[in-house]
Amino acid sequence: MLRSSRNSEVELPEQGGGEASNSLQEEGADGHQATEENAGSSTRDASRLAAPSLRGAGTHGTPRAYTVGVITPYLDGSFWNPVLKGIHETAQRHGCRTLVMRGTPASLQAPSLAGEQVDGWILVIAVQGIAQLARERVPRVVVGTHVHEGSCPSVIPDNHGGIRSAVRHLIEHGHRRIAFVGCFHESDVRERFEGYRDTLAEAGIPLDPELVIRSDDSWYTGGEKAAPQLIAQRHACTAAVFGTDKNVIGMMPSLKAAGVRIPEDMAIVGFDDVPEAQAADPPLTTVRQRFEMMGSAACDLVLSMLAGETAPPELVLTQNTLIRRTSCGCDAIQSVLDQDAAPGKDASGDLDRRMVELLLAPQRLAPGTSPAAVWPGVAVVLEGHAAAIEGTALPPAKELERAYQQAVGIAPDMGTLMALVRLLRRSHERPGGDAASAQRVEAFLDGARLSIARARLNVEADAVAQLGMLVRSNYEVGLALLSGSQQESLSLSWLAKTTAIWGCFALREGATTLVVAGAYSRDGSATPPIGGRYRPEAFPPAELLPPSAASGAHMTLLLPIRTAQRDWGVLAVVGPTLRELTGDEGTVGVWASLLAVALERNELVQSLSAKHAELQDAYAIERALSDTVRELGCPLIPLLPGVLLVPLIGAIDRGRALQVLTAVTEGVGRHAARFVLLDITGVPAVDAEVAHALGQTSRAVALLGARVILVGVRPEIAMSLVGVELGELSTYASLAGVLHELTTRGLRRSGAKRGSARTA
Repeated sequence: MLRSSRNSEVELPEQGGGEASNSLQEEGADGHQATEENAGSSTRDASRLAAPSLRGAGTHGTPRAYTVGVITPYLDGSFWNPVLKGIHETAQRHGCRTLVMRGTPASLQAPSLAGEQVDGWILVIAVQGIAQLARERVPRVVVGTHVHEGSCPSVIPDNHGGIRSAVRHLIEHGHRRIAFVGCFHESDVRERFEGYRDTLAEAGIPLDPELVIRSDDSWYTGGEKAAPQLIAQRHACTAAVFGTDKNVIGMMPSLKAAGVRIPEDMAIVGFDDVPEAQAADPPLTTVRQRFEMMGSAACDLVLSMLAGETAPPELVLTQNTLIRRTSCGCDAIQSVLDQDAAPGKDASGDLDRRMVELLLAPQRLAPGTSPAAVWPGVAVVLEGHAAAIEGTALPPAKELERAYQQAVGIAPDMGTLMALVRLLRRSHERPGGDAASAQRVEAFLDGARLSIARARLNVEADAVAQLGMLVRSNYEVGLALLSGSQQESLSLSWLAKTTAIWGCFALREGATTLVVAGAYSRDGSATPPIGGRYRPEAFPPAELLPPSAASGAHMTLLLPIRTAQRDWGVLAVVGPTLRELTGDEGTVGVWASLLAVALERNELVQSLSAKHAELQDAYAIERALSDTVRELGCPLIPLLPGVLLVPLIGAIDRGRALQVLTAVTEGVGRHAARFVLLDITGVPAVDAEVAHALGQTSRAVALLGARVILVGVRPEIAMSLVGVELGELSTYASLAGVLHELTTRGLRRSGAKRGSARTA
């Protein structure tokens, strides 16, 4: 069994270990039950792993710190954030770097990206494409799910043991009709269901399939959607255990709206102890697991494998503990006051250790580790407690306040913090004790409660302030990215509005090259040159990372920048970017999404601008063609001095008749014409309306001192001209006849009868 603590103690199992029976750890001072269960997997041979000494060498053979690579689909949230925090803190404690990539091995094409820098991999839940990492022959550990692969151990919570403690507790309350609610798509939930089923069987309670309710997911929405199923069974069961807290919290409003009283009508227990659990109405009894323990254990495993130690078994479990609150029927306050724990020892004994383990639960303090290494203020609190007993001067109030603030930072759960006070009280409870001493101790404990309450309030106020900062930061980043130019987006100048201290963005150029398009440094550290070209395996260049990343003080985040249309490249960010908030608000993941959207938008704008220019050019060409068509539709040919020939071909409608009128009147002035020959030989028909328009043309030309002669008038067209006022317009059957008249005898204004048709 592997145990992980804040001091990174790792106990690897003996080689060849087999099945181990379930066991319950001794109860802590607050009565929390820490459970363990060995996975029962034999130790695998790790001799085929690559020698870490080769990968631990830097350029020119100089040694470098190991780099732990983490692949995770998400960076923020009540699960992902603590896991990453546990990995980073453990790596930092060992002097190692942490490089976190957002995605899956398949989506990142791992180990292509940064592959030359990573000495060991940790995969958080998403394992699609893990076979690609196996080919690299470097240590690999999976967190949060079980991968059935001999050389790749999985770190998961003790789901079976944790749910056993929850179901047993409900049975102790007298419940025998206990429902199970959870999303069976999740391997953790399936293991918790198996523990639920086994515990019922041990108690002689038959499993009722009607009381097994499946939710769509492990989120709030899954619980909300599954509520009608549990409400329908409200009279068939008196209690329910849930696969996740978020399913419970999502369902609670629906249960209360249906008139189900918690815990009077239905006792409820969750699993995870998310931050919202203690603030639920009523406060949620749940199985607490510390997600940072999983990250820390995974990092310890990778580093031990890099050090050449024997590979661990396939499955490694982290501890959890049942946290009793009100939703199961316990009186949260009274359960703390009435624990079965015997009176504690004096401050001179192991009280400090028990207090620290109470805060760490379900973790245990590693043997040989001083309690002050975890909680520096524990000595001040015990000094004040002893002073209250003896009637001597208490430590300064500011030191006590600081000590309680440290305790709240380790365990913000109010039940645990109040159990601390109760543990101090019990350490002094003695039959026939000094009344004055008891009064001083009570006053000291009242002060402790008040200080803890103030410290806890400060934590909430700080969370609200951080959330406000996060909202403002994301708003400013979004505004900068979505209102700026593509060059501004690529420059990474917007990182100044975040907590990042260093950044580099490289665009993809084919499958084998990344080209640096932007860089940012808050403290003046070196950055890769713009235009610098790197292989994905060597990005980001380790020699140009800021000192805080090289030393492991800050983690390096690699964020693929993608949209549905394009894989843009990779954004590398260094800095204190992960925030510990009570919800699942995003930070760097939001920045990456906004950058991708900004680049896509800017490319779309550029495309639209190019299209607009193309349309303008097309419009100009169209207009020129239109002018050409107009000219072709009514060509003006200077045939003889003072004579314009206008050959018309095709049908003439009202619009074209107007075009002819305009062109002819303009042509008369431009060419100083005395005669305009309108040749309609190629016109299939002229109706009365068009004939009237021709008459208008004749009259307009006459006003300019010229004369229109209509040429090519066939008999059927001549009939349509009867009764139309043609003014001075004369008609000829052929162009030859008009030319003969003009060239041999000349045309006198009175020579042709108005409206008469002549033949050549």
